Amino acid sequence: MRCVIARFPFDLSKSEVLASMKGVKPEPITGESVLIGRRQYPVKQVGEVITRQDRRDFTSGEVTRAMSRLGFTCRDGQEAAPTARALTPSQTASALLGGPTA
Repeated sequence: MRCVIARFPFDLSKSEVLASMKGVKPEPITGESVLIGRRQYPVKQVGEVITRQDRRDFTSGEVTRAMSRLGFTCRDGQEAAPTARALTPSQTASALLGGPTA
Protein backbone atom coordinates (compact mmCIF):
# COMPACT_ATOMS: atom_id res chain seq x y z
CA MET A 1 0.00 0.00 0.00
CA ARG A 2 1.29 3.42 -0.89
CA CYS A 3 1.05 6.11 1.79
CA VAL A 4 2.57 9.51 2.45
CA ILE A 5 4.23 10.18 5.80
CA ALA A 6 6.06 13.48 6.37
CA ARG A 7 5.65 14.39 2.67
CA PHE A 8 7.51 11.25 1.56
CA PRO A 9 5.79 8.36 -0.24
CA PHE A 10 6.22 4.86 1.22
CA ASP A 11 5.14 1.49 -0.14
CA LEU A 12 4.25 -0.47 2.98
CA SER A 13 2.84 -3.93 3.50
CA LYS A 14 1.63 -5.54 6.69
CA SER A 15 4.37 -8.18 6.53
CA GLU A 16 7.08 -5.51 6.13
CA VAL A 17 5.81 -3.64 9.19
CA LEU A 18 5.72 -6.88 11.20
CA ALA A 19 9.29 -7.68 10.13
CA SER A 20 10.52 -4.15 10.93
CA MET A 21 9.02 -4.20 14.43
CA LYS A 22 10.22 -7.73 15.25
CA GLY A 23 12.63 -7.55 18.18
CA VAL A 24 11.85 -3.88 18.94
CA LYS A 25 10.98 -3.32 22.60
CA PRO A 26 7.86 -1.16 23.06
CA GLU A 27 8.36 2.18 24.80
CA PRO A 28 5.91 3.35 27.48
CA ILE A 29 2.64 4.45 25.90
CA THR A 30 1.57 8.01 26.63
CA GLY A 31 -0.78 8.67 23.73
CA GLU A 32 -1.92 6.92 20.58
CA SER A 33 -0.78 3.33 20.09
CA VAL A 34 -0.73 0.51 17.53
CA LEU A 35 -1.15 -3.19 18.23
CA ILE A 36 1.46 -5.09 16.19
CA GLY A 37 1.52 -8.80 16.82
CA ARG A 38 0.91 -9.19 20.54
CA ARG A 39 2.65 -5.95 21.51
CA GLN A 40 1.32 -2.43 21.76
CA TYR A 41 3.66 0.30 20.50
CA PRO A 42 3.43 4.10 20.60
CA VAL A 43 2.51 5.40 17.15
CA LYS A 44 5.54 7.67 16.98
CA GLN A 45 7.92 4.77 17.73
CA VAL A 46 6.38 2.71 14.92
CA GLY A 47 6.62 5.65 12.52
CA GLU A 48 10.26 6.22 13.38
CA VAL A 49 11.17 2.55 12.82
CA ILE A 50 9.30 2.04 9.54
CA THR A 51 10.22 5.39 7.94
CA ARG A 52 13.69 5.85 9.48
CA GLN A 53 12.81 9.49 10.05
CA ASP A 54 12.93 11.62 13.17
CA ARG A 55 9.69 11.60 15.18
CA ARG A 56 9.39 15.35 14.85
CA ASP A 57 9.08 15.05 11.06
CA PHE A 58 5.63 13.39 11.03
CA THR A 59 2.39 13.44 12.97
CA SER A 60 0.88 10.55 14.85
CA GLY A 61 -2.22 10.94 12.67
CA GLU A 62 -0.25 10.14 9.51
CA VAL A 63 1.10 6.92 10.98
CA THR A 64 -2.23 5.97 12.54
CA ARG A 65 -3.99 6.33 9.17
CA ALA A 66 -1.36 4.22 7.43
CA MET A 67 -1.42 1.49 10.10
CA SER A 68 -5.24 1.40 10.09
CA ARG A 69 -5.30 1.01 6.30
CA LEU A 70 -2.86 -1.90 6.63
CA GLY A 71 -5.22 -3.60 9.08
CA PHE A 72 -3.51 -2.93 12.41
CA THR A 73 -5.55 -2.01 15.49
CA CYS A 74 -4.93 1.59 16.54
CA ARG A 75 -6.00 3.15 19.83
CA ASP A 76 -6.16 6.76 20.88
CA GLY A 77 -4.65 8.02 24.13
CA GLN A 78 -7.87 7.91 26.16
CA GLU A 79 -8.42 4.18 25.55
CA ALA A 80 -4.87 3.19 26.47
CA ALA A 81 -4.78 5.08 29.76
CA PRO A 82 -6.20 3.24 32.76
CA THR A 83 -8.96 5.04 34.58
CA ALA A 84 -7.96 6.35 37.98
CA ARG A 85 -10.39 6.26 40.86
CA ALA A 86 -10.94 9.61 42.57
CA LEU A 87 -9.99 9.77 46.25
CA THR A 88 -12.25 11.24 48.88
CA PRO A 89 -10.93 14.26 50.77
CA SER A 90 -10.20 12.14 53.85
CA GLN A 91 -8.31 9.57 51.74
CA THR A 92 -6.28 12.35 50.14
CA ALA A 93 -5.41 13.84 53.55
CA SER A 94 -4.48 10.42 54.89
CA ALA A 95 -2.21 9.76 51.91
CA LEU A 96 -0.53 13.17 52.32
CA LEU A 97 0.06 12.69 56.05
CA GLY A 98 1.23 9.12 55.67
CA GLY A 99 -0.56 6.07 56.88
CA PRO A 100 0.18 4.20 60.09
CA THR A 101 3.37 2.17 60.03
CA ALA A 102 3.39 -1.44 61.14
